[in-house]
Amino acid sequence: MREYLKPLMTPWKIGNCEIKNRIVLTSMGGTDLFGWMEVNHFDKDGARFIMEVAKNNCGLLLPGCQPVYNPMLGQWLYKNKKMFKDLAKWMPEFHKTGAKLFIQLTAGFGRSFTVSEMMEKLYNNKVLRVLSKPFMNLDKITASASPSPNRWSDKLPSREMTKEEIEFFIQAFAKSAKLCQEAGVDGVEIHAVHEGYLLDQFTLNYVNKRNDEYGGSLENKYRFAIEIVKAIKKECGKDFPVSLRYSVVSKTKGFREGALPGEEYVEVGRDFEESIQAAKLLEEAGYDMLNCDNGTYDAWYWAHPPVYMPENCNLEYVEKLKPYVHIPVVCAGRMTLEKGAKSVKEGKLDGVGFARNFLADPEWLTKTLNEQEQEVRPCILCHNGCFNMCHYKGVPNDQSLGDSLHLSRCAVNAEMMQWNKHKIVPTKKPKTVHIVGGGIGGMEAARVLKLRGHNPIIYEKKDVLGGTFIPASAESYKAKLRQLLIWYRYQMDKLGIDVRLNTEIKDINQFGGEPVIIATGSKPRILNVPGKEKMIEACEFLNGKEVGDTVAVIGGGLTGSEIAYELELMGKHPIIIEMKDDLVAQKGVCLANSSYLREYFAWKKVPVYLETKLKEVKDKSIIVTNKEGKDTEIKCDSVISSVGYIPTPLVEKGRNTYLVGDCLNIGNLRSVIWRAYEVAMKI
Repeated sequence: MREYLKPLMTPWKIGNCEIKNRIVLTSMGGTDLFGWMEVNHFDKDGARFIMEVAKNNCGLLLPGCQPVYNPMLGQWLYKNKKMFKDLAKWMPEFHKTGAKLFIQLTAGFGRSFTVSEMMEKLYNNKVLRVLSKPFMNLDKITASASPSPNRWSDKLPSREMTKEEIEFFIQAFAKSAKLCQEAGVDGVEIHAVHEGYLLDQFTLNYVNKRNDEYGGSLENKYRFAIEIVKAIKKECGKDFPVSLRYSVVSKTKGFREGALPGEEYVEVGRDFEESIQAAKLLEEAGYDMLNCDNGTYDAWYWAHPPVYMPENCNLEYVEKLKPYVHIPVVCAGRMTLEKGAKSVKEGKLDGVGFARNFLADPEWLTKTLNEQEQEVRPCILCHNGCFNMCHYKGVPNDQSLGDSLHLSRCAVNAEMMQWNKHKIVPTKKPKTVHIVGGGIGGMEAARVLKLRGHNPIIYEKKDVLGGTFIPASAESYKAKLRQLLIWYRYQMDKLGIDVRLNTEIKDINQFGGEPVIIATGSKPRILNVPGKEKMIEACEFLNGKEVGDTVAVIGGGLTGSEIAYELELMGKHPIIIEMKDDLVAQKGVCLANSSYLREYFAWKKVPVYLETKLKEVKDKSIIVTNKEGKDTEIKCDSVISSVGYIPTPLVEKGRNTYLVGDCLNIGNLRSVIWRAYEVAMKI
């Protein structure tokens, strides 16, 4: 073990519960022990994930948040006694790892509930609303502290919760916690005065406008959370640990409007001065730990940091809060082991929270402790697999039903939470498999084939592996993506895969009928406008081609927006031209990621022309046309084209020929890796 890690391997206590080290797995939807958005049951996939992490040196584990009132079918958690008995049978095996388990219980989402287009229809059609009520009572699920707009939809507002409903929830927390205690669970965590969830909505001035005992004063705003812990302590005894998921500062400017790192703003939620008072109040009420971050769903990038957010983004405020309480504090949010260890050593933090790292590689901590960092498959903070709740103008949560029901899968780890579908099965008939293209898709296919016992050969026409992922990971803030590329190249060496660089394949007939995987990627789409030859293609820029000071970026999807973000970070002056009515208006990009970019451009006053088409490229300007047909000339020094890609398969798929990656369909890293994995399993 490296010296810097030693402070993280020391024991600590939450109440009377001793934790063997300072590493905390923080909750992620989809890693639940009692199921996620389905009939409550002891969930074997959730249990498998939790057990794998426990066996890999994590000290305290928090499974995915468990609603005490399930949005699906209106179930109260404490009424299903069988799953608690199943949990009790599982707990002794879990405790053999030496780890501790706190189950996170949640009051739900309130106005943050992720509304889909289907839910809008159910709510706004009187007949459908009545028919759907037994399995999805949207009026109840979305109720909040006060009437307020939903985070995702203008068509499904939240009503005010009644005091009777609040009391039902308080008792449900106490009853559920007691069943957890009887099952052998080490503690519970209350979710959450954090991230703008329901309990947090009661504490936030811009949401809570009540004039009863749950609104107004500080004590009243936090009363719901306080009564929950008091009820649990009464039911389970004062020594049963109760943690609270807690956002120190809301970082929120208003409904659907967050505050970015470094931005000056007026806080409408919880500021630091209130947080000091609130933390003391919550400790006095009986909470034994504060599991901390920042943000709300309106400033979602703090609690779910995309790659654009700085490392350890929440640590400053958590360290500032610690001197004001006597209970342990944990910090999560793009935490690094180095910074977390230093903070623990200096007494500024008690535990360090990690989550998505364990999805990408459940063994990452063990590998790091064993000084095998090169073996760690990194999380790239993309949210493509684990949490791709997507939203853009006029569209509520644009997420497939499969993704809604199966969170905590992973873009870079096809097996995670898909073990029945994606698993390495050794082949009984080893074959030589030819892979044309050495990008991520080609390398993933080769890796899986080799692990199964096949003999893959990669043919790459360039002198290095990586393909279009090289420019895709080139921006200054994408170090995690470059780490993934390094990991794949390392896997090729480690597994002894035959890689033939500077080898272009034009005819697959030379392989004599042996299996062939085509991973030749795509070519850029070029707009057929006058002056198109003056444009710089996105990958050319990302590969290092120089641009001037003022740069027009044609295309405001994810790639174009990320290029504009990089240009702004470089001190240049980007201008974005986009045909659609919003930036990053595409399925699969998590709102935490897209809202950061949209709000960043607004903050930095980056000119954005929506519903606008490129008409002509001149030497020092472009001509664009808006939706009314009006032409505008925009001065610029350079023009970058980022309007999508066209698949370029070497050949069409056929017998013994398979297509993976962008040469099949233009997608994202998740679609590339998962498809490559599945193809490699077919052969």
